[in-house]
Amino acid sequence: MADTLGQADLRGLNVDKLVKGFADEPFIFKNFLTKTSTNAREIRWFSKAGGVLNSTNTTGITKSQIAGVAFGALPPVVEESVTRKTSYVRHYFVESPWFTYADIKDSDPDMLAQNIKQLTRSVQNQIDYRIFDALSGTCLLSGSAAGASWSSATANPVRDLLSGSTQIEKNSYNTSNLVVFMHPQQKQELLDYVINTAGASITGFATEKVKDGTIVSILGQRIVVSNNATEGLVLQIVPQQAATWKSFTPITAVTKAEPGIGVKVRIWEDGEVIFTDPNAAFLTKGC
Repeated sequence: MADTLGQADLRGLNVDKLVKGFADEPFIFKNFLTKTSTNAREIRWFSKAGGVLNSTNTTGITKSQIAGVAFGALPPVVEESVTRKTSYVRHYFVESPWFTYADIKDSDPDMLAQNIKQLTRSVQNQIDYRIFDALSGTCLLSGSAAGASWSSATANPVRDLLSGSTQIEKNSYNTSNLVVFMHPQQKQELLDYVINTAGASITGFATEKVKDGTIVSILGQRIVVSNNATEGLVLQIVPQQAATWKSFTPITAVTKAEPGIGVKVRIWEDGEVIFTDPNAAFLTKGC
């Protein structure tokens, strides 16, 4: 009995090593978007010019014209401007190879379960990548890193993040809970700046901002690090307001059985990201 238990422990250890070959990175960009459903693959939506109607974003109308109207005079005409836009649902689809019934019955580790998990993650990964790509590619508010690359001696990542939040705030959005998407390389450079540059000149600054080697937030902005963020780009957004994920079909997994042979797994999700409020985001380039 002792030998049998020993063999079981050894097999368990080997299996554990096999299924931990790669880190499971969380795909979480969708969590910071508003999530709604759509019953059509063609999505029509409207985008407004932005800002308050009495500001200079209304053609021919200024604050003074509205505030200084003479008694008895006709008021200036002010009209909201919107643009109709169309987006199309994307189909994310993948399937496994055939798994024979014999392999499913005695395979160790359970490769069917592992494939279901990883195929699901492959779909989620592509959606995560699409969200960052769409938002960074059409962001209206953008600018270059003030000190060029964040790896340069003259870089000031904190000032860049502050500049981005200021531009969003100038467009009347609340920036008290901004989220910052960045690549691990930019996280390293931000961490280096906070510890070695700012931390060296401001007593206690680094210890307050860095916990266990990780920057959770800075300037009230939550830092989200992902390999699906494009290296060199840092994207700040107002969560649950800047963009919407339109779901046509939620993540779905089914098995296709061939009697006497085996099964394969198909997984899909349909949806698209809609950048409804492009002024609620800021893209810093050249980081």
